[in-house]
Amino acid sequence: MIKRYGWIVIVIVVFVLVYRQSQPEAEVENAVVTEEEQVPAESEGNMSEDEIVVDVKGAVVRPGVYAMEEGTRVDDVITEAGGMTEEADPHSVNLAQILQDEMVVLVAGTPEDGEPASRSSGMDNGKIRINQASMEEIQTLNGIGPSKAESIMKYREEHGPFGSVEELLDVPGIGEKTLDQLKEFITVP
Repeated sequence: MIKRYGWIVIVIVVFVLVYRQSQPEAEVENAVVTEEEQVPAESEGNMSEDEIVVDVKGAVVRPGVYAMEEGTRVDDVITEAGGMTEEADPHSVNLAQILQDEMVVLVAGTPEDGEPASRSSGMDNGKIRINQASMEEIQTLNGIGPSKAESIMKYREEHGPFGSVEELLDVPGIGEKTLDQLKEFITVP
């Protein structure tokens, strides 16, 4: 009788062990599927449509890349980066400028006596960055005087940053001929 029921007990024990061995694999498969389903939701949550990414460099406490809400200003991202250091030149950036996606905010240090002034935020490899340039920098362009520079600044304030060099044609007083003269001296980041 023990032999008869012993085989049945052994078969049941083997069946239970096999069943338990297969359970963790099923749970792992379910966990993997669940994890894969969550990945897109998490990546969508990392960057929403109304967020932009800005690179802050130079004389700030914590230089780096920051995700900010669309419509925030340079002052906000500098504050997020811990503020300017003691060596920073607060005149090197336009703190009121609205941030753009992929923008670089460079806070220059103050020049020491005898050193040349740091490159302005409106210059890039000898070209004037039309979206960051000051009124004085814009006036250094050939054919641009105070009134045209003011028109460019006013257009930039009312319509936001220029999307292309050709958009300068929308500024009152700038025509094809003037734009042709400016193209090699300006850049739109």
